[in-house]
Amino acid sequence: MAFLNALDISGSGMTAQRMRLDIAAENIANINTTRTENGEPYRRQMVVFESIPTTGFGQVLRSEVARQSQSNGGGVRVAEIVEDEREFQSVYDPTHPDADENGYVQMPNVDLLKETIDSMAASRAYDANLTVFNTVKTMASKALEIRTR
Repeated sequence: MAFLNALDISGSGMTAQRMRLDIAAENIANINTTRTENGEPYRRQMVVFESIPTTGFGQVLRSEVARQSQSNGGGVRVAEIVEDEREFQSVYDPTHPDADENGYVQMPNVDLLKETIDSMAASRAYDANLTVFNTVKTMASKALEIRTR
């Protein structure tokens, strides 16, 4: 049973980090988007994580009896995706179609360096969770080999 909890925890970490990578890629893809559906430049998106609380024996028993499919072994999940409230960048380009009367264009508040670093951190965290997942899988396999001897 502990093996399954460890697999659930590392799996939840991989899922959360994949979402973080997806959001960073979306931010980079919209780095030059000066007009969205609401008429403003694109706002940088950020992922907020929260822990999945570990439940006690009584709660586990009740959920098993009720056949609920919620994870109860801990881990992490995406709580929400929020917009970065930092100011937009003003760039002087009087030839741009979205330029104001003074020739300034409001550009998205996306920083390529920040997104690159966030992508690298998410990728490394994903790899760490994958290593844990594979290690637990190997341990479970070895435990089964011991049992069959």
